[in-house]
Amino acid sequence: VTAESLEAALPASSAGTFNRYAILVTAAMNLARRRGWLDTIPAIERRKSPPGRLRWLTVPEWNRLRAELPDHLVPLAEFALATGLRQHNVTHLEWSQVDLKRRMVLIHADQAKAGLSIGVPLSDAATAVLRGQRGKNELWVFPYDGHPIGKIKTAWRKALKRAGIEGFTWHGLRHTLASWHMQRGTPLLVLKELGGWASMQMVSRYAHLSPEHLRAYVGNSTPQNRGTGKKSP
Repeated sequence: VTAESLEAALPASSAGTFNRYAILVTAAMNLARRRGWLDTIPAIERRKSPPGRLRWLTVPEWNRLRAELPDHLVPLAEFALATGLRQHNVTHLEWSQVDLKRRMVLIHADQAKAGLSIGVPLSDAATAVLRGQRGKNELWVFPYDGHPIGKIKTAWRKALKRAGIEGFTWHGLRHTLASWHMQRGTPLLVLKELGGWASMQMVSRYAHLSPEHLRAYVGNSTPQNRGTGKKSP
């Protein structure tokens, strides 16, 4: 068993597929070493995935999708779009995390991808969704038959198909929130805090959607006449 033989055997239809199998094989070899079956573990070099395009919804697309969603998914999708929270943070949101007086939702560190607690301020739209959920369940904000939805899949895909929307996932609601914020002039640093992104590098993916903040500086490279300080015609 060598790195070369493993790399040759792994599926290589895409960098992502190759890396997922590489992680699984490495985990199996780690287990084998702990049991004394292997002395060393060949290092499988990961492949770099090309940057993908961010798929977000236009307002008309969102309106079409919302109209096709089943009733139990409408408030979940509206809240996700209003807060940018990930699917599990929405489906498993508890009332103990909600403070309607302060208009805030707390995502605990063990519930956050970055491992840090996040205080999410609530917009009017997000607050309205929460108020509409009051009285449905004592523990869960978005219950379905008394429990959280495990995974949003089939009903979501069918709604997308009926709405004529392709290449979009539930996580795209987070991209949509960020895209709409940038198009309406929200600063990157503010967006980072609102959405709980771990770094500026992650949120800078949306910067190209709002070039207006660069407009004031585009003329700085125009040559100036010496001694006058005036720009050349």
